[in-house]
Amino acid sequence: MSKLRVVAAIAVGCLVAAMPPTASQAQVKHAARAPSRTYDGLWSVSILTQAGPCNASYRYPARIIAGQVMQADNDFSYRISGAVVASGAILVTVTQGGQSATGYGRLRGSSGGGRWSAGGNQCYGTWSALRRAAY
Repeated sequence: MSKLRVVAAIAVGCLVAAMPPTASQAQVKHAARAPSRTYDGLWSVSILTQAGPCNASYRYPARIIAGQVMQADNDFSYRISGAVVASGAILVTVTQGGQSATGYGRLRGSSGGGRWSAGGNQCYGTWSALRRAAY
């Protein structure tokens, strides 16, 4: 998997490190204390790059179990970690080889979306997700 692919992965999404925390980000930090199974399942995530040298678009599978976001495939050359709370607020970080990208946003029912960035905003854009299967 290429470095730019992982950097843009979302990921469920990727992070805006230079931005102050939003209400959604603050809610997600609470996830360890308030896990939710509301959004558990297999998700298909589409990532669109708005600016930067990352590829224009990506599509990845993600899995949510007990409110914890993780990769849904067996490619362990990268790591996805994150959480979603009952309100749907979500925060995800993808790392590979010292590089990271982070996404934040909100899930509602069987869909969701938000923003992502990587490399100190070298690349950034939006993401959307659709639930493919619930547990």
